[in-house]
Amino acid sequence: MQESNDASWQQLSAQDAATYASWFGCLAEPMRVRMLHAVAIAGEPVTVGELTQQLEISQSTCSHHVRKLAKVGLVQLRRQGTATLVSVDVSCCADMPNVADLVMGLVAPQRFGEPSPGIVVRPLASGDWSAVRRIYAEGIAAQNIMFETEVPSRRSLEHAWLPGHRWTAEIDGRVAGWAAVKPISPRPQYSGVVETMVHLGDGFYGRGIGRALIDRQVTAADKAGLWTLQTSVFPENRARTALHLAAGFRTLGMRERIGRWRGQWRHTLVLERRRPADPG
Repeated sequence: MQESNDASWQQLSAQDAATYASWFGCLAEPMRVRMLHAVAIAGEPVTVGELTQQLEISQSTCSHHVRKLAKVGLVQLRRQGTATLVSVDVSCCADMPNVADLVMGLVAPQRFGEPSPGIVVRPLASGDWSAVRRIYAEGIAAQNIMFETEVPSRRSLEHAWLPGHRWTAEIDGRVAGWAAVKPISPRPQYSGVVETMVHLGDGFYGRGIGRALIDRQVTAADKAGLWTLQTSVFPENRARTALHLAAGFRTLGMRERIGRWRGQWRHTLVLERRRPADPG
């Protein structure tokens, strides 16, 4: 999926902008940045007393900065006896990379309406492979979708893609897009970690087909016990990033100069979705 003129982009809401400004404003103080980092890398709640010792500041100064961090939701506070335990707010921690993407324009917030009527998402059938490979070729030609420069053979795709997680979207009697996943490793420890792919054919953007495909992909992955979905996106492809964020993915970071494509270094955003309420 690449950026499309018929995607419905919108500005940040005043409420979201106010929330993000409160985070950035709070972190304009270097000591709070150091404090938040110390809490984040601890791996467990730390006391104000421990932070006081680590950062070599007074108890009153530490308490002051902790309260500021808690006020904007960057940390959570919990009393345990006479001590105050400080921990990172997990929801804020997950949102922070995406906030940077939004503010810096790597991805804009997008309104996703209901998919167009008539979209049928079904398992990939043997007769779909020619359409799948045609759409693959169109993705290569678009230049901001994938690193590949040649369409893989049907045999190689059948070998790489996980059975039971290959989907096609059909509209008006034509295969309009496909989605698939492939394991990232043969090691059993990573059996629930897969790389996801969603691609649309030329002329089918802006009709909700990508959303229908990724919804089916995510739902099937959760039911099958796949606990981590990951994908890489060129940062220039804002619509693809927005689609994944809307489906529950989060931005892990930017891999700079990760690969050369037709003689040029390209960066990729790494996006990940974890299965909700995954048992410990």
